[in-house]
Order: sequence, then structure tokens, then C-alpha cells
Amino acid sequence: MSPTQLIVISFALVILTGTLLLSLPISSRDGSFTPLLDSMFTATSATCVTGLIVFDTYLHFSLFGQLVILTLIQIGGLGLITLVTFFTVAMGRKLGFKSMSLAQESINAQSMVNLSQLLRMVVVVSLCIEGIGAIIMCFSFVPRFGLAQGIYTSIFLAVSAFCNAGFDILGHEGAYSSLIHYTDDPIVIGTISLLIIIGGLGFVVWRDLWDWRKTKKLQLHTKIVLMLTGGLIVGGTIFFCAFEWNNPQTMGGLSTLEKLGAGYFQSVSTRTAGFNSINLADMSGFTKLFASIWQFIGAAPGSTGGGIKVTTFAVLVMTVVSMSRGRGETVMLRHRIDPKTVYKAISITCMAIMIVLGVSIVMYLSMRPGPAKTPINAIFEACSAFGTVGLSVGVTEQGTALTHIVTSLTMFIGRVGPASLAISLAMPKKQAKNRVMPEGKLLVG
Repeated sequence: MSPTQLIVISFALVILTGTLLLSLPISSRDGSFTPLLDSMFTATSATCVTGLIVFDTYLHFSLFGQLVILTLIQIGGLGLITLVTFFTVAMGRKLGFKSMSLAQESINAQSMVNLSQLLRMVVVVSLCIEGIGAIIMCFSFVPRFGLAQGIYTSIFLAVSAFCNAGFDILGHEGAYSSLIHYTDDPIVIGTISLLIIIGGLGFVVWRDLWDWRKTKKLQLHTKIVLMLTGGLIVGGTIFFCAFEWNNPQTMGGLSTLEKLGAGYFQSVSTRTAGFNSINLADMSGFTKLFASIWQFIGAAPGSTGGGIKVTTFAVLVMTVVSMSRGRGETVMLRHRIDPKTVYKAISITCMAIMIVLGVSIVMYLSMRPGPAKTPINAIFEACSAFGTVGLSVGVTEQGTALTHIVTSLTMFIGRVGPASLAISLAMPKKQAKNRVMPEGKLLVG
């Protein structure tokens, strides 16, 4: 099988294992079996680092169940192939060509040069960043919950934030409350948002930033990711503040500083993480539509986030700009972009749009009647599932079995990527002989 097929299968096997473990009585607080469909939904959401839930994680699952979810998040964030290959290298074993191809595909490395070193950096740096984030949050959670619960909460949220998962164990402060009670806590909000940003930059960007000390230059990929990430964060902050500033159900009751902090945090989290510090269900319809676009774009390639990726979005935008200027090829920062990259970006976006629209329709038609059953909410939830974001406006709660199955499949597609899934499912074909095709004339526009 190809590396892409093996990566897709590895995610499926992790989800299957998580489903079986979470369905056991030891995983629930009341000692009962959790229905397989609900267990599968939770395992898929954790492994695909999404954060959509059918149960409050703290109130329904026992400590064992929570640790299973935490493990699934860590494996899903870094990738099973990445972790297995890392431990192979750590034990001093040499990687064969196939193993190196798998690892390269898993972390979206541009080449196999220094691949072992990059793998070490990915795993070690990830664990170190999560550890530092947990230590910082202990200063807020330990005084609130005591030593043991405070440390555990800090570790869980640090891993969940860095892996862009959106799971929390704060249900004892209110079911499905997420970070609503921490809008005025700069330690929690600031640390989690920083972990989300770092996790969403991607492993290749980390390596390039680390090498900058020696090379004093950055790759085009890194420049685009940093520019788009910063622009989307600033733009999202302005938008959330502008349209929710006086909404009494979301930001209306907050102070000016808290409003700015809430707008910034939602701008960061909406693109891929799934934490919320305001009541999303009460946002205006226009804000939900904007948030859906941010979820659809997502994070950077090779990161712990989902979506079509910021670089894909950048290629699409610059293709339009280049064509409007009369150029026959896409140009970004004085670099010509390979036509194959442009075609891939267009293909990924078109497939993603069709998936989101199809899932939105199924969600809307299969939901139980209730206040959340609106077209814009269905679109929001579909984008959240595809972008592996995890934000919810009540659709999952009102969903039926069909809704949950479709959502689980969408989360899986969003994590492995629509193009990767299509390639892995495609039947192998005999290589066709090279032949010149006649040029076709077609009117467009």
C-alpha cells in the first residue's frame, strides 16, 4: 500500500481501538456501557483532534475514559506513524525507504534529508511545549481546584490546546461550558491561545524558524504561513469585536478589555481549536457565517489543525490576483508557483466545498426539531467538523444517529484530508501510455 493509504488506515485503527475502550463500563462515571455510536463519535472527534462531543467529557467519562481521550488526542495530533517512527529512531534502528516515505508523508516534510532529526524535533518539541503550557496554567488551576486536580486539568488542556483538539474537563463548572468562565483570566486564555497558534503553524515551519539562526532566511512556505496566520488572527479579532460587541448574549456584558480578549481568543480558536469563551449559539447569523469561513480555511499543512489550510487559501487568492493582473501563472512574493500546486489547491477546495454543502444538507434534514435547526447552524457545524475545529452551536446535541455518523465521517475526512482519502480509496490503474491529447477550446467566465 502507498504511504497515504497506510496513514489513513492508521487513523481508522486508532479510532476503532478508542471506540472499544470508551464503550467499556470502566470508561464511564456510572459504570455503564456507553453506546457504540456515541463511543465512536467521541473517539473520532478525539483522534481527529476536533472537539465535537455528545457527552460532557468530565461529567460522563471516568478518569480512565478521560485518559483514553487524552491519549487519542496526542496520537491524533502528532500522528500514529510519526510516533511509531520516532520510537524506532529513538531505539537506534535505521529507517528503510518505505518507513522514511511514511514519515515524510505523515509530517508533510518536503524531503527525506535529515528526516530522523526532524522527527525527533517534532515529538520532543511538542512534549516540551505542552509541558511548559501545563506549568503556566497550573498558576491558575491549582489555586482553584487544588494540587492534584489543578495539575491534571492543566496537563489535559495543554495537550488539547496544542493538538488543536478543543476537549476540556471543566464540566464541573457547568456542562459544555468550555472556557466561558475564564474570559477574565489572562493566564488561561493567553496560554491556550498561544498553544493553539504554535500547534497550528506546522512542523515544517518550526524547523525553518529554528534553522533561521544559521541561514538567516525563511522558506516561502514559512513566510506565507506566518503572514496568513497573523492576518487571519487580526482580521478575525476585528470582525468578532465589531459584530458581537453589543450583543448581550455574547460580549455585551463584558468590559472593554474582556471584549477585546474574547474577540482575539475566538479568532484564534475558531480556525481550528474548538474552545470558546463566549456563547456561540447566541451569535448573530452573520458572525456564524464568518466563523464558518474561518473554520473552513483552518491551520497550516503538517500541523495539528485541519481545514483546507492557509497555504491553499493563499494560492487561491493569489491565483485570482495574478489572473486579474494579466499574468498567465500564479506569483507569490516574487516566486512562481508550480501549476500542479495550483491545480491541487483548486481540487482540494472544490472537494471541500462539495463535502461541506452535502454534509450541511444531511445535518439539517436529519436533525431533531429545535432552536438549533437552522441552515446557518448546519453550515457552521459542517465546517466545524470538516475543519476539525470542534465548535458547536447545538446541532450535535440535537442530532440523530444519522447526524452523528455523517459528522464522524466528516471529521475523519477533514483530518486525513479529502485529497488523501480520495487517493487512498482509488483503485490502482495501469499506467497509460504517454500520448498527445488534442487541444480543446472552451469558453469560461
